[in-house]
Amino acid sequence: MQLDLHVPRFTWPGGAGAIGPTFTSLAETADAIGVRTLSVMDHWFQMDLMWPADEPMLEGYTTLSFAAAKTERLRFRMLVGGVTYRHPGLLAKTVTTLDVLSGGRAELGLGAAWYEREHRGLGVPFPPLRERYERLEETIQICFQMWSDDNGPFEGVHYRLAETLCSPSPVSAPRPRLLIGGGGERKTLRLVAQYADACNLICDAAMIKHKVDVLHRHCAEVGRDPEDIEVTALMTIAEDAPPDIILREAESFSAAGVDAIVIRSTGPEPTHWLEEIWAPVVPRLESIG
Repeated sequence: MQLDLHVPRFTWPGGAGAIGPTFTSLAETADAIGVRTLSVMDHWFQMDLMWPADEPMLEGYTTLSFAAAKTERLRFRMLVGGVTYRHPGLLAKTVTTLDVLSGGRAELGLGAAWYEREHRGLGVPFPPLRERYERLEETIQICFQMWSDDNGPFEGVHYRLAETLCSPSPVSAPRPRLLIGGGGERKTLRLVAQYADACNLICDAAMIKHKVDVLHRHCAEVGRDPEDIEVTALMTIAEDAPPDIILREAESFSAAGVDAIVIRSTGPEPTHWLEEIWAPVVPRLESIG
């Protein structure tokens, strides 16, 4: 089983001046102990469902590019990018830039977006959910076309591009991997089955198993081998959990169909937490699944 690290908070001791050094230490430690992928949120305000909206929040692709320059092996993605925040052509170019400069370590994480407060606050249009899903599918199609040999136009309902030129092409072959976030059974998992290389679920093991079964049914409908789609899942566990508890939970996730667990760094000393709690567990996780 693979281990991915998600960083949803930058509220660390020392204020804004300490964010860069703390994040550098966290990324370098993740790289050293065998974490596969580092992700950050695509938010502009902190999520007020969990923490105060005025907590520190960084722009995602700038943050990932900073970490890429500090590491050698880690992969990078948003968990997940909001489809409303960037024009699809510019999004494809942004991910391509990260991929080229990191030597092929970028992935595209994408979802329909949900945080209305930051849209309204920053003047970003927030269309109805149905339209956001339509835009999500067109955005995926545009990115795939820009990462192909087809430089011609794209004509969609919401987006029209006269040229889908993207030079240089991504280093990742045949293109950067696509992860779609969310577990919606009618729309999201259908899009995963049709387009994605990976999905991300946020629920317990029993619900994960149900979602994976739904995903497999969608795969059958579109003629896709479900083995081609990696299932990642956020594992919520006490920050001081002992190795046996962590491994037991990882095994239950694996039995439900999960290929990679995603852990969250939320405490004041993220590097210490990663070194003390997770470094000893990584070699044992590799034997699960």
